[in-house]
Amino acid sequence: MANSGASTTTSNNKRRLLLLLVAGAVLLAPASARRRPVRLRVYMHDIVGGPGQTAALLVRGPGPENPSMHPGNYFGDTVAVDDLLTEGLAAGSAPVGRAQGTYMTGSMSRPVFVVSVTLHLTAGPYNGSTLVVAGRDDTLEPVRELAVAGGTGALRRAQGHVLWSTARVESPLHAVLELDVHASVPVPATTTTRGTAAAMMAASHLSQV
Repeated sequence: MANSGASTTTSNNKRRLLLLLVAGAVLLAPASARRRPVRLRVYMHDIVGGPGQTAALLVRGPGPENPSMHPGNYFGDTVAVDDLLTEGLAAGSAPVGRAQGTYMTGSMSRPVFVVSVTLHLTAGPYNGSTLVVAGRDDTLEPVRELAVAGGTGALRRAQGHVLWSTARVESPLHAVLELDVHASVPVPATTTTRGTAAAMMAASHLSQV
């Protein structure tokens, strides 16, 4: 009888350990397993002068004139933007938000801008949400990679990158940029909690068998 009791105790201890391991595996699952993807493609219309202007020089840079750019562009030039975001390439396509922030000439020799903008989305599944984008925009490169640094609303705690490219130059004052967003956001906590609870209930059932 004593041996039987010891065997039962050992078996129960193993089942409790199994319960803890299963629950821990759910809680410690890779972050990617608890995030959902966000894919978004929009077009940003940057108009630095003339009719429909959306960008304005905020600070004239104190540095030397940048030889890789049009005359009158200086290292440190900072531009404030309130650019229209559209669903398609054409300026007349459906508006989906605004890109608001700044970009600064960040190189003395290349046409490089240091970008910090917030995409405020006003249509589609992310209506009312924002996405924060920051990084280095070297316009000599056909595709540039900028970081998704966060977001709000349905895009809260977004992480990822944006493939940023010049889609079309309408005029010397109007450039259209393509923003191809590859990001992810956390799965809502209720979903994760339910998964953890289900795993613990299953393990608990095993411990009672």
